[in-house]
Amino acid sequence: MTEQQQDHQELSTGPHIVLPGDLLPESGLMEDAASAQVVKLGPGLLMEDDNVTAMKAGVLKHSSVGNRWWVESNQRRYVAAQGESVVGIVTAKSAEHYKVDIGAAQQALLGVLAFEGASKRNKPDIKIGALVYCRVSLANKDMEAELECFNPTTGKADGYGELKSGFVIKTSLGLARRLLDPKTLVLRLLGQHIPFETAIGMNGKIWINSASPKHTILVCNAIKNSEFLSSQECTTMVKKMVEKM
Repeated sequence: MTEQQQDHQELSTGPHIVLPGDLLPESGLMEDAASAQVVKLGPGLLMEDDNVTAMKAGVLKHSSVGNRWWVESNQRRYVAAQGESVVGIVTAKSAEHYKVDIGAAQQALLGVLAFEGASKRNKPDIKIGALVYCRVSLANKDMEAELECFNPTTGKADGYGELKSGFVIKTSLGLARRLLDPKTLVLRLLGQHIPFETAIGMNGKIWINSASPKHTILVCNAIKNSEFLSSQECTTMVKKMVEKM
């Protein structure tokens, strides 16, 4: 699990359901703005004048990392948002950038120099069809999203880059975001029995790699099955799957 996944922490006193068109002064967004704190709006929220409006139905969520707010729902179509981590497939390349399919309405652009240690003399050679774990560096509804494969704070890869071997599954966006929470039970239970690596994209694509195909398939199935299970049901499910391994 990457550092970005471990740092993801959700703060919520309970489900806060919003509908399209709802104004959100009660959410605490306005208090943060008034206290000069930087507020980052993620998918499902839009600021017009001094009002924050919900653009889709779902649960209002907050992360203390970067003071970020968004609306979580189980939609399938991903809308790129700055700062989010995504798993994509390289579909084309040129001298200056790669085109990457991240499941959005438009393909995203990944610069050939947007990697740790990359230079004009030392460019990565990523093939068409390769998987990459990236961070959305720029997102605008009127243009293609831009990606980067390094942490802008440290300048290091920190888990970003080409993903070799392994397997990718597609989940709902809601499940992908929940898996980034360190308190999510299914990944902790699996980690007690199976050594594996994972890269979780907020675009609903999850890469899993382990020592054997059998373990990889088990992890994939457990993650998919966990979406609508309670903690007790999830524990029982993982236990049964591991016993049959």
